[in-house]
Amino acid sequence: MSLTLHFHPLASFCWKALIALYENDIPFRPNLVDLGNPAERAALLKLWGIGKFPVLRDDARDQTVPESSIIVEYLDSYYRGRVRLIPEDPARALQTRLRDRFYDLYVHLPMQKIVTDRLRPEGKRDPYGVEEARAQLHTSYAMADQQMKNGGWAMGEDFSLADCAAVPSLFYGNMAVPFGEAQKNLSAYLERLKARPSVARVLKEAEPYFQMVPKEP
Repeated sequence: MSLTLHFHPLASFCWKALIALYENDIPFRPNLVDLGNPAERAALLKLWGIGKFPVLRDDARDQTVPESSIIVEYLDSYYRGRVRLIPEDPARALQTRLRDRFYDLYVHLPMQKIVTDRLRPEGKRDPYGVEEARAQLHTSYAMADQQMKNGGWAMGEDFSLADCAAVPSLFYGNMAVPFGEAQKNLSAYLERLKARPSVARVLKEAEPYFQMVPKEP
């Protein structure tokens, strides 16, 4: 098998790559990486010096591809399936990448700030940083809710890279800072995402690990 994905089922950014693989039934070998295991962490660092997953290894093309958005683009270019995750039209492709960046930078990252702060020992937490992250999430939720007022997917009728990015951002974001009553469009969008077969599969595979997600202190 040409493709190997180095990942963990609970890791939020890994979901983007998994959804892209499942959307087009692309065969790959899953390699679950335990970053707490020194040998497995060292092996990942050999592949990608930053030491973060997901990392896609393509033996057939002798390529190592890190970073979730880049992995999705790589698959869309070299392992194209029935679902095009990057539109052919340059203008729509640009907007899709922008929406991907929006979810990664302004929903996903502040969500991670809040969740990882809960793992810090007493006295090492960053309440001011968490407060800023919560404010960013509320702003982003309001923008995303407005974007989704017409239903459908992030870019309209076609499921895309933007939706792959939205899944972990909104799923974990809603756990960290729940949507408010005003975000009905966003709540409905998340439910549509969860019902999509590729996403449902990712959630089912992650479910045994959900008890590891830190709760609010």
